[in-house]
Amino acid sequence: MRELVLHCREAQAEALSDALLEAGALSVSVEDADEGTADERPLFGEPGTEPDVQAWDRNHVVALLPDGVDPAQLLVAALDYAGLDSSLGQDWSLRDVPDADWVRLTQSQFGPIEISEKLWIIPSWHKVADPHAAPEGEHAQSGAGPAYMAPDVVRIELDPGLAFGTGSHPTTHLCLAWLEADMPAGATLLDYGCGSGILAIPARKLGAGATLAVDIDPQAVQSAADNAAANRVELSAMLPDGLPEGSFEVVVANILSNPLKVLAPMLAGRVAPGGHLVLSGVLERQAEEVAAAYAPWISMSVWRAREGWVCLHGRRV
Repeated sequence: MRELVLHCREAQAEALSDALLEAGALSVSVEDADEGTADERPLFGEPGTEPDVQAWDRNHVVALLPDGVDPAQLLVAALDYAGLDSSLGQDWSLRDVPDADWVRLTQSQFGPIEISEKLWIIPSWHKVADPHAAPEGEHAQSGAGPAYMAPDVVRIELDPGLAFGTGSHPTTHLCLAWLEADMPAGATLLDYGCGSGILAIPARKLGAGATLAVDIDPQAVQSAADNAAANRVELSAMLPDGLPEGSFEVVVANILSNPLKVLAPMLAGRVAPGGHLVLSGVLERQAEEVAAAYAPWISMSVWRAREGWVCLHGRRV
């Protein structure tokens, strides 16, 4: 990815930032152009108040660009939208942004995550013994060492890459708890919005049958496939247009409430008669409206709540 860097004065920074977002920038930040020099100055107000000014005397306005976008065209559109002098568009530059830098930095904060006594998510950046190898030596037999190395624990080695899903979010815990507690053995399963494979892979290890993992992001599809291979489980990862016809005994979708409502006819239609639908990414205050979206097909109710989020479950008649 690339960033477009522009130079402007304080009075132009806010309007230019808004215009760049309107023209298609993914995000915009304002930096002090004098940072690291004798002219650098702080920008803040009293505690609990807004600063008197929203930018510095001299600023770098930094816009993150979508792949394939012509920065010159985006800049022309932004200046025109904001009614700003076209001369602003003469002083700009591009800089590359490594796609994975911020992801890896965030990932480094996460250690092994206990979903339950029997299920752990182990980030790939934590070196652990081969989960398929038998315990060795007095240390293993005595039960000493990390709890996730106990021989009867289901361990999921996970590297999200650029996909969503480290296992740390309450909605992920809720879905995994349902899979561990209530998923029928051997059930066929569709994970819609699979991200890193954080639900599909544990489902297979917990006894699911044929499993399909679907995401609209090609990087997520690749991440799910790579993580499945690392965990020695079989699943099919694909984009939505690759999803074959058919229904599943379990359909799980951990997305957000608005997409879940839009997808209601499709997701409900993928649940086999007698099958289960499990939804999360839903705040407690959103539960009723999401359930209402599925009411024509499946009666949904709150299965469990965690930290303000809920997991909805229903069974197709």
